[in-house]
Amino acid sequence: MPRETFADKCMTRNGKIVILTGAGLSAESGLSTFRDEGGLWSQHRIEDVATPEAFARNPDLVQAFYNARRAQSRAATPNAAHVALARLQRDHGGEVVIVTQNVDGLHEKAGAKVIHLHGALDSALCHLCDHRWTAPETIDSATPCPACGHHSARPDVVWFGEMPYHMEEIAEHLENADIFASIGTSGQVYPAAGFSQLASDYGAECIELNLEPTSHVFHQRRIGHATQTILAWVEELIGA
Repeated sequence: MPRETFADKCMTRNGKIVILTGAGLSAESGLSTFRDEGGLWSQHRIEDVATPEAFARNPDLVQAFYNARRAQSRAATPNAAHVALARLQRDHGGEVVIVTQNVDGLHEKAGAKVIHLHGALDSALCHLCDHRWTAPETIDSATPCPACGHHSARPDVVWFGEMPYHMEEIAEHLENADIFASIGTSGQVYPAAGFSQLASDYGAECIELNLEPTSHVFHQRRIGHATQTILAWVEELIGA
């Protein structure tokens, strides 16, 4: 009997789709990835701006880096791939869960609801009392926490060495997924890099949409720019 494909599952059972998105999705909106030359990340070592130790050592440098990222993200607009995923979430007959490693907020600008694995640039976090609030345009050593009053604000993003957010909720979604799609992610940062294997072990049909292949786990691949591959994929699932 032929293997049931992701399209069969979605169209015949209104299957549940779980999508993981990474920096490659926002690249066509002008936001640089870790590996881009000439972008913000290329000007700093990760261990100098994206670890708890870096923040303890030089908080002004870390705050300035994330202030610049926040300004870039707020100025950016969603591309056609963001819009297509929001449409899939809205129009697909079954549940569509979008989990993102991105902190830029472009999914929300496109109208989607997402689970933020690595936090969000538009959120500030008090590193003393864990209170969260909408981030101002810039955060610095004088920014007070609205809850406790201490000058203890930091970006509400997950740094290397910290535990990603919402892991239990995400694991439950992966367990119940009919389709798991990985979009624009390198597949090198854990625990997100293990989501495809976990979803496959639970019986999901796994598809990768990326600029280049990353793992043998995927049953199908669409290689190319996100604005092309995702639009075609969404049209297959819900129609033009």
